[in-house]
Amino acid sequence: MKNFSSTTKSVALCAVFLPATALFSFANAADVAKVTVNGMVCAFCAQGIEKTISKMPQTKAVYVNLEKRIVAVEPKDGQKLDMAKIKAGIVDAGYDVVKTETVTGTTVAAVKAELVGKK
Repeated sequence: MKNFSSTTKSVALCAVFLPATALFSFANAADVAKVTVNGMVCAFCAQGIEKTISKMPQTKAVYVNLEKRIVAVEPKDGQKLDMAKIKAGIVDAGYDVVKTETVTGTTVAAVKAELVGKK
């Protein structure tokens, strides 16, 4: 019976903390720019794009997936991304931007997890 009581307390604590965690994660989610790029052929290309976009003042996080040709950019808290500047940075680095989209209410980490999970 003691084990049952301990388990019940654990379940109750999870019921209290999990919704709070979900709310915190959602509150920190942003509008992530997701850009499809042609011309990336090696890790050096991906690294160059990552460095270029990371230098932009409103950028919090950047993820480049070489295999899927995707660049994901997350803004700093309270800031918005300028898609035209992101596109210009990629084009100026010598690559072609095929598609741009804004994914709302997510993070670069979530986009990365989604892309890595898809084979």
